[in-house]
Amino acid sequence: MNANLEEQKKGKYVLIRDGEDSELGGLFYKPLPCFGCGIGWFSFLLGFFFPIAWYVATFLYFINYYRRDPRERSGLAASAIAALIFSVGLVITVLVLVFSGR
Repeated sequence: MNANLEEQKKGKYVLIRDGEDSELGGLFYKPLPCFGCGIGWFSFLLGFFFPIAWYVATFLYFINYYRRDPRERSGLAASAIAALIFSVGLVITVLVLVFSGR
């Protein structure tokens, strides 16, 4: 511990470790859930078959789920964008069908 204080006083960087993962190499050494790609990207891919997955991931994005693991942020954001595009496309399709006179 004294060596860390001396290095910090000299202006050197000190490695911060998590309690349970100190021997493994860091805080984000653990693999992501859902086959290692994370909840966000898994929801993004699953959303092409079940679009409700995009809305679930969007909800997780808006409640700041990515604060648990910042690696999840990009996948959740991609799912939120996909949900927006799908919603706009769905609204346009419904409006065209309603006002086309069929």
